[in-house]
Amino acid sequence: MGKAISHGNYDQAIQEALEKLDRNKDKPRKQDFIVLLEDAYYKAMQEDLQRINTLKKDSNPEYFKTIYEMYLDLDDRQLAIKRVLPLKINGKDFKLEFKDYASEIVDYRYKTSEYLLALGKSQLSSDNKYDAREAYDQFSYVEAINPNFKDTRALLQEAHLKGTDFVMVYIENQTKQIIPKQLETDVLNFDTYGLDAFWTTYHGYIDQNLSYDYDVVMRLKAISLSPERVHEKQKLNEKNIIDGWEYKKDRNGSILLDSLGNKMKIDKIINAKARYFEVSQYKSVEVIADVVFSKLGSNKPVDSFKLNSTFIFENFYAWVRGDERALSLQERELTRNRAVPFPSDQQMVFDTGEDLKLQLKNILSAYTLN
Repeated sequence: MGKAISHGNYDQAIQEALEKLDRNKDKPRKQDFIVLLEDAYYKAMQEDLQRINTLKKDSNPEYFKTIYEMYLDLDDRQLAIKRVLPLKINGKDFKLEFKDYASEIVDYRYKTSEYLLALGKSQLSSDNKYDAREAYDQFSYVEAINPNFKDTRALLQEAHLKGTDFVMVYIENQTKQIIPKQLETDVLNFDTYGLDAFWTTYHGYIDQNLSYDYDVVMRLKAISLSPERVHEKQKLNEKNIIDGWEYKKDRNGSILLDSLGNKMKIDKIINAKARYFEVSQYKSVEVIADVVFSKLGSNKPVDSFKLNSTFIFENFYAWVRGDERALSLQERELTRNRAVPFPSDQQMVFDTGEDLKLQLKNILSAYTLN
């Protein structure tokens, strides 16, 4: 703590002293912390007030914010110390000089607000989006210290609109194949993506009231559909199973008796046979695309990514001729399935939509426009 003071870290020393005095502050061993607290407090206050006076003499409005925040620090430091009062040192009340900074805080809050508002308006007059974003920061600070000051809230909206990158995303079909309209609608439904960042907004439709900064094109390059395949295989199953019971007999065919004279019974084992037929239905589609980023006003793409999506339709079913008990559990399950109609080509392409959306979302999420 004393080391912090000697190095000019007065607020650190004050914080450490307050932590020590938070409990059992009246114990004799806490006296040294009170002395250190007093020393650090006056040195910190003197240093801050000297710095404030120097900044005031400069008459530079850029220092208004610094002066305002230094007055807040002076006031906060006093409040932190007041929370541990009263304190006693050598049996006497410990007193510190506290000042009322309320007038200075109000004065420089308004000076800061006026200056930052004017600065933000100047930045907002630029056509540069980064200037608009800096203006937004100025207005945000004013709104935080002086809520609803003049036209701050309207200026915040204007700066946000002007500083936002609006991105138009659309699909370009270069495959010479018809794609389902619903696929395009679903892929471009950005309400389900959760993509928008504070300074970036994606649209899958054109808003005539906006000027777009970038476009992102998903260029469908190829759609490859496999033929509908049906494959059948068969096999003969044999299994020894228990099929009831029978009397146990000796070699001569006589029924055996147990020690009590009862006829002995044993499991009846038979060889169950069944011919098992299994059918698989298969159809697949692969969609290959590029995702191309372009800055509007420039004819050159700024970046591009490959995208590949595959959807597979599969169905398995089976039937049996003979004794079902010869089948395995998995084979029995398949006999409960039935053949189903193959999806149409358009339905297959549409079914790639969820994967296309996920891949497009990952690309857009990872890409930094600026």
